[in-house]
Amino acid sequence: MEKIILWKDKSKKQLDPELFSAKAEGLAKKIYQEGVNEKNKPNKPSQVRKFFDEVMRFDSMLKADPSEFDNILPYIKMLNAKAAYAVGRKLISEGFKDFITSSLTQVKDKDDFDAFAGLFEAFIGYYKFYRPSEGGGR
Repeated sequence: MEKIILWKDKSKKQLDPELFSAKAEGLAKKIYQEGVNEKNKPNKPSQVRKFFDEVMRFDSMLKADPSEFDNILPYIKMLNAKAAYAVGRKLISEGFKDFITSSLTQVKDKDDFDAFAGLFEAFIGYYKFYRPSEGGGR
């Protein structure tokens, strides 16, 4: 899966202009297809949503107190281990795990986390479009 780069120019705080649109949609489509094509049907919306909810929980914590970033970062990075566990249980695909892993590799400060959270939010919107319910899809 193509690695998604969060920033066009981080020094200028310029996100990739396609991050929340074309890149998020392409990622959602690939992750949806993995769930359809694999025998065990990973990436059910409930599993994907668990990861999103956790990212949003961290986002809320950081909005309440941005100075806590350094204390929260290890728990954010623990999403890598949770994704590996979920792949091992065949709950999510390797592609979804790769999205989490490659994104979290780029998270080094609060701005990076905000970019990742925004990407994940856009991804969820497109994922819901491609897979509108637990039982269906496009």
